[in-house]
Amino acid sequence: MGTALLASISYLGTAFGELLSTRALGQMGSFLADFLKPDFSLAQLSAVAHGAVETLAMSALGTLLAGLLGILLALPAAGRLGLAALALARLLLNALRAVPELVWAALMVLAAGLGPNAGTLALALHTAGVLGRLFAEALENTPKAPAEAIRLAGGGALAAFLYGTLPAVWPQLLAYLLYRWENNIRMASILGFVGAGGLGQQLYFSLSLFQQAQAATVILGMLVLVLGVDLLSNWARQRWVVR
Repeated sequence: MGTALLASISYLGTAFGELLSTRALGQMGSFLADFLKPDFSLAQLSAVAHGAVETLAMSALGTLLAGLLGILLALPAAGRLGLAALALARLLLNALRAVPELVWAALMVLAAGLGPNAGTLALALHTAGVLGRLFAEALENTPKAPAEAIRLAGGGALAAFLYGTLPAVWPQLLAYLLYRWENNIRMASILGFVGAGGLGQQLYFSLSLFQQAQAATVILGMLVLVLGVDLLSNWARQRWVVR
């Protein structure tokens, strides 16, 4: 372990001596001091509020679209539509979640242009892969007897799913959806670094222009937004998921 650490330091050319020098520490202290003076002007607070609403909308819509696509892919991925559909659905789900959100965002910026639309699509595509896999596993572990009873009574496949399978698995699906929404709030906050809108784009512009005070305000806005969504998600989980 020690040999690997020393080899890594030598290969990377890390200069800890320069990093801990008086000059470097002074520059870091000056840089951090600027962050301790957030810009609370009306114009900056208004811009952060607009970015927070945009970030919240991106995460909510992206998660909703991902949930719809995820449940559509989860049905064949759970083996409900035959082996060929199972293999194809699982391949697609693996492909969607194998590509990180930032890569999807960069691709969507090229396809849909700069702004929140690209961020929403990026979140939806990656999250659909994650939720689809989780939903499929939940469906696989759901008892099939209620759905089979409906089908034997003359009901169709859709009725069997809606009234036989979905009621039993719905709390688990909702819990997965809320958890991914929490994650997407955090991710939506940084997708702006590739031009996908929201608070991340404001933070990127502020840091690019060395406006530490404005950047500090954006970071505080991110913190408030994430804490608020965590509280809302916990309330929703207690209200609709916990039995």
